[in-house]
Amino acid sequence: MIAWARYPYGGTRVLVTGAGSGIGRSIARAFLEQDARVAVTGRRAGPLRETVEGFPTDDSLVIEGDMAARIEVEDAVRAITAAWGGIDVVIANAGLSEPGTIDELSDESWERMRSINIDGMVHLARAVVPALRESRGSFTAISSIAGLGGDWQQVGYNTTKGAVNAFVQSLALDLGRDGVRVNAIAPAFTSTKQTQERLDDPVFWSALRDRLALDRPALPDDIARAALFLASPDAAYITGVILPVDGGTTASSGTPRPLAG
Repeated sequence: MIAWARYPYGGTRVLVTGAGSGIGRSIARAFLEQDARVAVTGRRAGPLRETVEGFPTDDSLVIEGDMAARIEVEDAVRAITAAWGGIDVVIANAGLSEPGTIDELSDESWERMRSINIDGMVHLARAVVPALRESRGSFTAISSIAGLGGDWQQVGYNTTKGAVNAFVQSLALDLGRDGVRVNAIAPAFTSTKQTQERLDDPVFWSALRDRLALDRPALPDDIARAALFLASPDAAYITGVILPVDGGTTASSGTPRPLAG
């Protein structure tokens, strides 16, 4: 089991975007372990099927689609509501990071990051809010601590994640009286197949470790546990929150760890 706690998710209808690998896969499987019904979306059906493998087929729905494309987002939401009659929980995980300074940020790179990180988030929210109003459900965006401050050579990514955080807070205000809660999880650097090469670089790992109070990078399961909590009845009075799940990264002012430590 990914989570230590048990939540009352039996029959809950959950949508997880970007669920073919990494954080999205862990979140989808965490909800499935809690007996939720989970629809997973992504650009390739094969990895999505791997995500739901081993769980009852009646509890999962695989929807191939590009979450940066408005029509495909709307089609995915229609497919879920047609199959299950509504949506209770949305985890907006699909995202993209491409490094570069402002001099290196090409129009193409900016378009790719903006289209999935910001435009895709807006398309998804517009498509699912009617269903969430009906179910008095919750919307959780997977943002990043990169949206809480700056990073070297990440000007485009930082900008898009900062926009996500502001979007979440504004949406929470607008939907609160409808009984819909909106929050974001802000992970720090997370260990996945895509990031493993950087973690294997001893120079990079030494610099990263200097920022981590818990002395390890995040794992996708760490983010999944936070997602389970924020969507649960235990978080019924939490909305508009950007929750860092960062091993203490943002607790630091940036001063290096003492050498003796």
